[in-house]
Amino acid sequence: METIKISNKGNMPKSTYTVYFAGELFNAKHLIGNAALAESIYSKSKGQFIPVLPQNLEVRETSSHAIRDTDIKALLASDLAIFNYDGVELDSGTVVEFMFAKFADIPSVIIRTDFRKSGDQDTDPWNLMSSFYPRTHVLTIDCVSLYRKGLKSKLPGDHAGSHGGLKSSRASQFMMGQIALDCVQSLKQVLKDKPVMPASDREAIYRWLAAAPNFRGGLDQHLQLMNDILRNKVRKHLL
Repeated sequence: METIKISNKGNMPKSTYTVYFAGELFNAKHLIGNAALAESIYSKSKGQFIPVLPQNLEVRETSSHAIRDTDIKALLASDLAIFNYDGVELDSGTVVEFMFAKFADIPSVIIRTDFRKSGDQDTDPWNLMSSFYPRTHVLTIDCVSLYRKGLKSKLPGDHAGSHGGLKSSRASQFMMGQIALDCVQSLKQVLKDKPVMPASDREAIYRWLAAAPNFRGGLDQHLQLMNDILRNKVRKHLL
C-alpha cells in the first residue's frame, strides 16, 4: 500500500454522505422497513445522506463468503452507518458490522425502535459489550406512540370514507417520517464528532482491515481497495 500524503488544507468536506444500513433482512417486514426508512432519510435530508442498503447490493456469487465480503466492503467504504438494534436479542451480523465500523472509526448511529427491555446494563437495552464506543450516537424511539399519534392525526389524503387499511398505511408513513427526522439529526450530530483514530496509525489500521476479514480474491487487490477508501475518507475530513 502506498504512503498516503493528503493535505487537509483547502479541502472542503463534501455536502453528501453515504450511509450504510446495517440490520436484519430476513423477511418481508425487514426488507420493507429498511427500504422505507432509507428512502425517508434521503428525502428528509434533502439528499445529503445517501443510503447504502445491503439488500440492494448485487452479489454475483451466491456463496456465504461472497455475500459477507460484499457487505463488509460496502460498510467500510461508506461515510457513516446506521445500525438497527431492535429485538430482544441483537442480530449477530449487525453487531459484527458495528464492531468493524468502530475499528474503522466510522461515525455511527444506533437506532432502536423496539420498546422491549433487554440486556445487562442500565444505560442501553442490550448487552453492555455493544455500548460506550466513540463517534456513536444512540437513538431510542417509541415507535408505538408515533404510530398511534399518526392514527389520531389528520393526514394528507384522509377523508370521511378512509378505511382502516388506508389509515394504518398513512400512520405508518407518519411514524417513519418522524423516525427519519430523528435519524437525520443524529447523523448530522455524529458528523461533528472528531476522529479518534490517530493520523499516524490510520494507514496501518486500514492495511489490517484489508487482511483481517480474509477477503476472497487475494490480499493485494484489497490493500489497494482499502487505500482508496482511506484516501476518500481523508479527503472528506472523516479521518
